[in-house]
Amino acid sequence: MGRMVRSFSSGRSSADALEAYAERAGLALACAFSSSAEFDAALIAERRAAGVYGPRRHRKQMLATLAGIAAGLVTLVLLIA
Repeated sequence: MGRMVRSFSSGRSSADALEAYAERAGLALACAFSSSAEFDAALIAERRAAGVYGPRRHRKQMLATLAGIAAGLVTLVLLIA
């Protein structure tokens, strides 16, 4: 804070300092993503990798359904034979 006050006290250097501060502020606001959709996709991927959304249950449900169908078919074949 002290440097900013001192740089504004001298004539021409205050304008140069102000331009430098504006340029640094513009760089600080730059975003690495080109759109909000890209940011959201990266955020969701990062959260999934961290396990925020919990385990996926679809695979377990599908495997249980397939095991039930297979057990039913085996029972049917044994009853017919």
